[in-house]
Order: sequence, then structure tokens, then C-alpha cells
Amino acid sequence: MVSVIRLHVNHPLGAGQSVPLNREQSHYLFGVMRKGVGEVLELFNGQDGEWLGRVVQAGKRNGLLVCERQSKPMQLPPDLWLLFAPIKKARTDFIVEKATEMGVAQILPVQSDFTNSERIRQDRLQNHAVEAAEQCGGTYVPVVHKLQKLSKLLDGWDPQRQIMFCDETRLGSGAGLPSLAGPWAVLIGPEGGFSPAERGRLNEMPQAHGVSLGPRVLRADTAAVAALTLWQSALGDWQ
Repeated sequence: MVSVIRLHVNHPLGAGQSVPLNREQSHYLFGVMRKGVGEVLELFNGQDGEWLGRVVQAGKRNGLLVCERQSKPMQLPPDLWLLFAPIKKARTDFIVEKATEMGVAQILPVQSDFTNSERIRQDRLQNHAVEAAEQCGGTYVPVVHKLQKLSKLLDGWDPQRQIMFCDETRLGSGAGLPSLAGPWAVLIGPEGGFSPAERGRLNEMPQAHGVSLGPRVLRADTAAVAALTLWQSALGDWQ
């Protein structure tokens, strides 16, 4: 069975709706994948669910699709944010891709006291999120925010949003995740862990909950996947 290509588009989707393709999309579909007029693709824009679209114009620099019918309704993720300290390029890419696949609403890179990376390519990471959504069958693409200081983010923290922060000093003490409904955030520290000041501040926040991810120290990218799995299994849409 030939798999159908999924494509994220920045255009409204609906029955009979025309969807123009940009140069990069046209090159990929008609130059790389050798698709042509009459081919059917799966389209999503993060708002209207997934639609089947048929190619009606195919060119090297542009193309045109027409939506035929909805193939999947819009499925929003839980109101879950992922906060993480950027690490090496490929591993940061991995975190963004897996967070998208596992169902987060927003991705917020943060600079903590021990963060090694002082900059990110926000546009490149957003593209990784789009590609991950295309590949995993999702209909939603999380927003990847610009890098910001963790301390500043906590200064304006919404008291209604709970924080699950992964604390390596709690090794082997059990997860300890409370069953509280509502918006949440998962916070992953840098490779060097949280500073004493950061850990103290988090412990003083009534909506922050420190958890252990088991008896071994995990790499930051592994910790992100483990923490999201823990949260989704206990409080998310995996139940």
C-alpha cells in the first residue's frame, strides 16, 4: 500500500477550498516525490482538522490543490507546555520533535543558571515541529517560542498552571505527581541540573511539584520523553 503524503499548509481548509502551494512545497511534491495532477494528499493547518486534497496544478515553482473531504477532525492536545533548557543542536531538535509527537500545546526553551546554549534558531525548531506533526498524523502544531530566561518566565507565572519539574536530587523517591486537573507545564532542567537558587524557588511555589524520573540520572532529551510519558499517562489524553 502506497502511503499518502501529509502536508502542513498555512491556508484555510474546507470542502471545495483551493490551496496554493509555495515554491518549497511544490519542489518537494513535484520535483522530489514525483507527484502530479490527480494525486491525493492529506492536508492540515492546525485549525481545521485533516482534509484530502487533490492536485489540480503541478509546477516546479507552484501548484494548486482542491480540498475534497475531511478525513480527520481537529484534535487539540492537552493544555500542556514543555519548558526545557536547550542542549546540543541535534538533541534539541529531538526534544522538539518528540514533544510534538507526544502531544504538547506549546514548547518554551528556557535559559536557566546552568544552561550551556545561549541561543536557538526558533524558525528551524518550528519547522521541526511541523515536520513531526506531518509524520505522526497529528492535526495540531505546537508553537515554539523564543528563548527566554527561566527566572523571568517564573516571575509572571500563572498561578492556575501547575508545574511538574524534574529534580535529579529526588532520585528513587517516586514520581509524586498530584492528580490536579487544569493547565500544566513540564519543566526539564539543563545537563547540569537546576541551581540551588532555582530549586529553592520552585520548591516555594505552591503550584510547582518536583518529581523523580527513576533511580538513574537521565540525559535532558531522555528526561523530556520520560516526563511527558509520565504526565500523559497520569493526567493527559493517553488515559
